[in-house]
Amino acid sequence: MIKRQFETISEFSINDIILNHRDEFSKLFPFEISKSEILEINLSSESLSLNKNTEISAEIISQYINNQLNESNSKIAIGGYLEKRNIYQNRKLFSATNTNRDIHLGIDIWCDEYTPIQSPLNAKIHSFKDNNRVGDYGPTIILEHCLEGNIFYSLYGHLSQNSLNNLKIGDYINSGEAFAEIGSTNENGNWPPHLHIQLITDIEEYKGDYPGVCEYLDLEKYKLICPNPKLILKF
Repeated sequence: MIKRQFETISEFSINDIILNHRDEFSKLFPFEISKSEILEINLSSESLSLNKNTEISAEIISQYINNQLNESNSKIAIGGYLEKRNIYQNRKLFSATNTNRDIHLGIDIWCDEYTPIQSPLNAKIHSFKDNNRVGDYGPTIILEHCLEGNIFYSLYGHLSQNSLNNLKIGDYINSGEAFAEIGSTNENGNWPPHLHIQLITDIEEYKGDYPGVCEYLDLEKYKLICPNPKLILKF
């Protein structure tokens, strides 16, 4: 299945297709954000401010991000694509096998809980699910998009429980239409409030879920399947 998908929509072709339609995209949030209000944040394993902690809890991550936002006078923090992180080191979800998953495949956007999320382009609901294990996505929605006859998907994780109410698979969502909101720590998989957004060219058999973190041995595979989500963000 993956081989067939690669033959029709590669990492490079989807990048080009999305860029061709970039002017048609809507904002992810229902407010204006200037470049000066966006903080590019580093949560990698090389981040000394986080690396010194033997156990990295949601509270520690929140404190680190809030300090960075306050110091830079920024409104939101964003980052994480293909970032190698040690923040998963004490979460069983990412170390259930003999190898650890620690490379982040999407982008995280850190902002206030219950911030509305708008679809950046026309879509229909592919699937949704409450992945309610500690360290997981929590409530998750996957949207299906089509540009120039090519289908791809965007995943939105760490949502509120309310985001899953009254959803139906196949329902259409217009570009710019609010369809979800960022969840609180007690409902989003025990993380500080933020949005995980990820692009996927081959959803395989997944429903309401897809790996958001991979191990190094699988990195080349997932780099092809999961291009940089910044392509669809109008920041």
